Amino acid sequence: MTSQNTTVIDHTRIEPGILYFGTPVVLLSTVNEDGTANLAPMSSAFWLGWRCMLGLGARSQTARNLLRERECVLNLPDDRLAWAVDRLALTTGRDPVPAGKAARGYRHEGDKFGRAGLTAVASRTVRPPRAAECPVAMEAVLEATHPLAQDDPEQRGGIIVFEVRVQRVLVHEEIRLAGSADRIDPDAWRPLIMSFQQLYGLGPRLRESTLARIPEQMYRGPDIERSRVAGGGRGALDTWQ
Repeated sequence: MTSQNTTVIDHTRIEPGILYFGTPVVLLSTVNEDGTANLAPMSSAFWLGWRCMLGLGARSQTARNLLRERECVLNLPDDRLAWAVDRLALTTGRDPVPAGKAARGYRHEGDKFGRAGLTAVASRTVRPPRAAECPVAMEAVLEATHPLAQDDPEQRGGIIVFEVRVQRVLVHEEIRLAGSADRIDPDAWRPLIMSFQQLYGLGPRLRESTLARIPEQMYRGPDIERSRVAGGGRGALDTWQ
């Protein structure tokens, strides 16, 4: 079936410096070498089942912490926390600041939670703390790393894609779907979106999705059952809370 509108709008070639067309903001908490907490805003993330792929600069403090500790928390702020995310802009846990970040105006910040005005609370299965104010917190462990752009000598070694496995999903009650034990209400959850370096919220739902006719339970994978056994079997602090 073709559109009734016969006017064809041509595409124009451009070469933007970045291709961030809109993804959720993640505040990624990790543990530094001295045991303090690091909190880094990032948006190069996507989920498949209970796995998440995180794209990070290889020389960032968060990447170093993940490679060493193999644990993190994916804190998801909603659109009310844009101010907290922006307070972390142009800060890094690395000291000294890497040259590439220094050229972009970054400075070292040792207390990322304090800088953001967020509250660090103990996690249940990993060492990095959760951000109490974020409506969603996913405790996760590192399962694999995937180097990006290995084909290009100029980019090789600069970016690492981290594959993490979620082993606890913790949410504020206000975004839980009424009458459901495990589902999120998409009309109540208002994620913060990064699009071309700007922060946005979501607009209202446009229409009922045909895809939503598939029961959500049909997507449940083995990582969910695995997470119930002492947090997946890696130094977990609880069994089922």
